[in-house]
Amino acid sequence: MRISNAYRLGLLGGLGVLTAILIGTALGELSTIITYVGVALFLALGLDPVVRWLENRHVPRPLAITIVMVGVLLAFVGVVFAIVPTIVQQTSTLVTNLSTYLQSVTAQQFVDNLQSLVPKDAFDVQDSLNSVVDFLTDPKNVVAIGGGVLAVGVAISNGLAGVLIVLILTLYFMASLDSMKRGVSQLIPRSSRPEYIRLSDQISSSIGRYVIGQVALALLNGILSFVVLSISGAQLPAFFAFIAFIGALIPLVGTVGAAAVIVLAQVALLPLSPATWIFLAIYYLVYMQVEAYILAPRVMRRAVKVPGVIVIISALVGGTLLGVLGALIAVPVAAAVLLIVREVVIPRQNTK
Repeated sequence: MRISNAYRLGLLGGLGVLTAILIGTALGELSTIITYVGVALFLALGLDPVVRWLENRHVPRPLAITIVMVGVLLAFVGVVFAIVPTIVQQTSTLVTNLSTYLQSVTAQQFVDNLQSLVPKDAFDVQDSLNSVVDFLTDPKNVVAIGGGVLAVGVAISNGLAGVLIVLILTLYFMASLDSMKRGVSQLIPRSSRPEYIRLSDQISSSIGRYVIGQVALALLNGILSFVVLSISGAQLPAFFAFIAFIGALIPLVGTVGAAAVIVLAQVALLPLSPATWIFLAIYYLVYMQVEAYILAPRVMRRAVKVPGVIVIISALVGGTLLGVLGALIAVPVAAAVLLIVREVVIPRQNTK
């Protein structure tokens, strides 16, 4: 009998482990879909305050949702048509002048400046640059380079398809957001249901204000980056301004990462223009201070009422655990937790 019980226990334990492995594998395979759903739900909650603002002005909800989604689609299409042709034109110009660019890279003055930083016995700059030029101009490597370009094209196509899927899911979530809230509220005990509805409405409003505020900060960063990059004579200003906009959607951490990418890219593209690197580095250092200490705190304080240190910690933790999606939703999640603690946990502790 003991052997039988031990066998059953081991069998059930093994089945539990296999079930956990299958669930983990399934979640891993569905990670892209889960990301799409999470981003779409996040956007739906962020756009809901705009829909409610239109509803308060006697616009029917279906029409309000249609107006908001048409506005989002027009903004997306406008950005694509405004940025993509400029990026293609600037990239074509850069490729056309590739031979001149390579010659500037191998200019003796630049080589001598680099070589003066390291001993020639340890690292020969001229030989290294010659190897790079030979690799890029070797016909045998055309296929490999073409394959890389094809892979980039496929990645861009997949990204556009993902954006389309997210927009469609966002439309469905916006249309059924109220029914989803009502369905979830039915799972809450009746005595706690009014409190749950009140807290969920506050959390939804906080997420909406946060999304609007963060998008406004990202637009400001993108526009200022385009102006500064154009004035400084940097390469591909439209493309790198778009990188600045995308990075700024991630609070605090994204701005730093995008700025580092832009400055390092200009170092690679303009090796003989150190004044441009220094100017861009100084600009982004100043802008990050203004955003971190003036702009972002005002937005967070008005939108989600989260202290700055929690914003940084939550963004880092969310990005580490769930990547871009985690970094995007980290601050609203932290705001929701703080709201529950402030509205539920603390009052209950005070009544004991």
